[in-house]
Amino acid sequence: MTSFAYLIEPPFNYRAADGTLTGCDVELARTVLQAAELPPFQPIETTFAQLLPGLATGRWRMTTGLFVIEERQRLVSFSRPIWALADGLLVAHGNPLALDGYRSVARHPHCRLAVVRDQIQQRTAQEDYAIPAARIQVFDGYAEAAQAVRDGRADAYASVARAHTAFVEQNPAAQVQTVVIAATEKPPAFGAFAFAKHDDELRLRVDAVLDRLLGSTEHRLLLKRFGFTDQEIDLVI
Repeated sequence: MTSFAYLIEPPFNYRAADGTLTGCDVELARTVLQAAELPPFQPIETTFAQLLPGLATGRWRMTTGLFVIEERQRLVSFSRPIWALADGLLVAHGNPLALDGYRSVARHPHCRLAVVRDQIQQRTAQEDYAIPAARIQVFDGYAEAAQAVRDGRADAYASVARAHTAFVEQNPAAQVQTVVIAATEKPPAFGAFAFAKHDDELRLRVDAVLDRLLGSTEHRLLLKRFGFTDQEIDLVI
């Protein structure tokens, strides 16, 4: 089996109404591994904080897409990029604090920001925009952070704008909306599948398929099922 670690975060990985695991990352991984003629696909659900440690200990061989940053590159290897995405804020409907990005969160003295533990948005908030730790609420997963905004315990949740858009579409009664953070404040960042440092054979076989697949009609149709535009897809071709 070729084990693939994922976390529930639409549109990347989530359960459809019938319980089937789907999403742009998991479907792309299934497609790539099948085309590479690798052993059967075995998805394993985990938390974000366990994705990289699980590679190191051999619990799985490949993870859902992660932002490629220098610190992670010292720990694991990455495929070629599979998406490039902007950050966004999930806020209450009507955006009562008129937030438009990290700077506006930092300027508002009482704004409480939700993040998921160890995701790049936590570092961006604390290190790049000096948002006080006392105003940052750290959660283990998407659902918990989004619920904090719905309940009024947090004023905004910083994550990938595409994930927020998918959440809003799947939860129309949630009374929340997405604020896309402008590229002038934080440019879209590239994400890729991650592998253990020693697992070069798997990474190279995955990359060989990605080189052929990305930008193809099959690839575009797959990502458009999950809300991606041609402009977003073109960023990784």
